[in-house]
Amino acid sequence: MAWLSLLLFLPWFLLLGSLYWLFPRQPRTARRRLFDTTTLALAFALSIGSMLRGYHIGRVQPGAGPIWPQVLAVLYAYGAFLAVLVLALLLRPRWLER
Repeated sequence: MAWLSLLLFLPWFLLLGSLYWLFPRQPRTARRRLFDTTTLALAFALSIGSMLRGYHIGRVQPGAGPIWPQVLAVLYAYGAFLAVLVLALLLRPRWLER
């Protein structure tokens, strides 16, 4: 059941990842493609790790309801994905200046 949150958020992750990849449109160099590919792979990997961690934390909480592990899994996964993308948006101009 831990993977349900990833399945439900996958379309949203694809939309955000596509917007990150497409904008700004220029410059579209090999260096930028490498940076963006690495960023999206890292965001997805950290999202999966955070999702599993959030699900585990939700399951061990005493007195938590049955939906709580799914809620925490989604929150952790989404937070990790956005954190990586925001950090990459801030670092991408410096990377491309080199």
